[in-house]
Amino acid sequence: MTRPLPDTSAHGDLAAVVIRTDYEDAVAWQAVRAALEAPDEFGEPESWIVDDPAWAGAGVDEVLAAVAADEHLNDTVTVVFLADTTTMRSPLQPLLAVTTFTREDCEDDEEYTALTEFGRAFRTEPAGVHAISANLELANMDFQDFSAGAAAAPEQVFRADWRTAD
Repeated sequence: MTRPLPDTSAHGDLAAVVIRTDYEDAVAWQAVRAALEAPDEFGEPESWIVDDPAWAGAGVDEVLAAVAADEHLNDTVTVVFLADTTTMRSPLQPLLAVTTFTREDCEDDEEYTALTEFGRAFRTEPAGVHAISANLELANMDFQDFSAGAAAAPEQVFRADWRTAD
């Protein structure tokens, strides 16, 4: 059984999809929300956030199934972000970024293998969510570009300043 998503018709094409799956720490969640809403060099970031306790404990596969079943999100979203237990417990507040692409979405095994070279998911600090989402939706970069950045980081978390870091 798939948990229902709220009405997605208001989801903007470049809005990052964030689904909260941990409800143990309201203060941690408020800090994550504040970080997600903080303006960056491109202005006010746009997020479409599911903040419904019905999603408590949802796993990656369940979230991906709900996104795939939603007509609007299935056509527009290539990555979804989970605010899970790790997000709420870590000082870095790393959200889990998961590609919505499956093997069937790729032309062949080689393309899917390249896409998931570093896995189908990686962690990102909240400041990286909008850059990842927008660049993937605009096809400026590929999922593996960001997952490689996370894999190369000492803490295995994509940092928004990865291009300018020394």
